[in-house]
Amino acid sequence: MKRLLRHLRHMGPGLLVTAAFIGPGTITTCSVAGASFGFALLWTVIFSVAATIVLQEMAARLGLVGRKDLGGAVRAVFPHPAARAVVCVLIVAAIAVGNAAFQTGNITGSALAMVEMTGWPQWLWALLLGLAAGVLLGVGKYKLIECVLVAMVVLMSLVFIVTAFIVRPDVGAMLRGFWPRLPEGSLLAVVGLIGTTVVPYNLFLHSSSVQERWPADRPKDEALAESRTDTTLAVVLGGMITAAVVITAAAAFFPLAEGQTMDAAKMSQGLRPLLGPAARCVFPIGLLAAGMTSAITAPLAAAYATSGALGWPRSLTSWRFRAVWFAILVTGTVLAVVFEKTPTEAIVFAQAMNGIILPLVAVFLLVVMNRRDLLGEYRNGPIASVLGAIVVLVATGLGAYLVLKAFAVVK
Repeated sequence: MKRLLRHLRHMGPGLLVTAAFIGPGTITTCSVAGASFGFALLWTVIFSVAATIVLQEMAARLGLVGRKDLGGAVRAVFPHPAARAVVCVLIVAAIAVGNAAFQTGNITGSALAMVEMTGWPQWLWALLLGLAAGVLLGVGKYKLIECVLVAMVVLMSLVFIVTAFIVRPDVGAMLRGFWPRLPEGSLLAVVGLIGTTVVPYNLFLHSSSVQERWPADRPKDEALAESRTDTTLAVVLGGMITAAVVITAAAAFFPLAEGQTMDAAKMSQGLRPLLGPAARCVFPIGLLAAGMTSAITAPLAAAYATSGALGWPRSLTSWRFRAVWFAILVTGTVLAVVFEKTPTEAIVFAQAMNGIILPLVAVFLLVVMNRRDLLGEYRNGPIASVLGAIVVLVATGLGAYLVLKAFAVVK
């Protein structure tokens, strides 16, 4: 117990990763998957968690041993100015545009949750929530941001996991869902479930945030051990939240809502027979927490990625750093105010950008993690390299499918 409590005290950067990938898009994707296919796609959560742990461990190791964020490391391995410029432009453009689109969904999802609970106009809540995220980021205190995000992760964990128990799922059917299979018409849902967990900008966020938590004078082996525990526990917790939403939707809606678009209002209404009047608030509270954690981490990750790639200071008080996250936050908030409903076009575009950048960033990460001059004895071994290559191959296939799907090349 003492050892567990010691590990929990050192948690933080890993929970930022969880806060980033559990957003309104993830909640919606999980709800649709559960309502449409029951428990059949729960196995994708296991794969997503394993893939995320593999990549995030590498990103954290890069930050702790090399004392570089991923953007800075990419600059170091491309010494030729022209090649470096091309790579940096690709990273900055994809991260900035993709995160702005995701930010729109984050703010909108949070606003819709508040509309469900209060009945106030969506545009007003979008403005207020965007302002709240801006104030927290504007303070420029990493510890404060981390504490707020950890609290929100705990809140949404309690909401979604407890709700999954309340709906009393069929345990046998649920356990069978962890055996890989592809029901007819489920491929897009599988791609969505994996794609919402293995998020490229988290690699930039993690490689930077571990340096905030573990200073350079901390013994490397000790910091790495604590970081790996932090990463594993946090990502597994994120997987549990993802699975809980799938389980809740499967138990409450499958097959009644098959093929329907799920949102906070429909989930709340469907859970009313089980939760009573509390259903109006329970699910929206979880969605609010999910939306706000992502609304804070998406601009932060974009700022870390851009600053690292361009060689700018990574300080939360730097005007350049602030300018990046401010641009992402304002763009997402304005679009959330303009759109009266969920911005489907923005979400589809964000998925396309995610599909383009994930394989690219994962390849860069593998190249960097095998550099002896950066990591010495802590560079990737054969097992880590093979696991990383498998993730890259799967990410490339999924990314290609997402891009082709987004542009209507495939159905």
